[in-house]
Amino acid sequence: EVQLVESGGGLVQAGGSLRLSCAASGFTFDDYAIGWFRQAPGKEREGVSCIGGRGGSTHYADSVKGRFTISSDNAKNTVYLQMNSLKPEDTAVYYCAAPCKITPGTYWGQGIQVTVSS
Repeated sequence: EVQLVESGGGLVQAGGSLRLSCAASGFTFDDYAIGWFRQAPGKEREGVSCIGGRGGSTHYADSVKGRFTISSDNAKNTVYLQMNSLKPEDTAVYYCAAPCKITPGTYWGQGIQVTVSS
């Protein structure tokens, strides 16, 4: 059974930092690009960042470039999202996904709330 379990969200003031973790199981970790999406109230789910299998290429949405860093630990089957210089507009539910694209076959985590206060 495929499982993606997020952790590390919470409430932080603007300018602060959080690190999200996504622990994956039930599939060959190296075979997938894994990433993060987010959905704010009343908005569509949007891609935030992706990392290729075996810690390959990384991609970021323009809105988070220079502030967020994605990484992976293949020994732990875990993907991380380090979020620095957080802004109120980063407030959303963050989801881990494999593969890193929205398709009917995409596996999703349960989502974790990130709230940035001004």
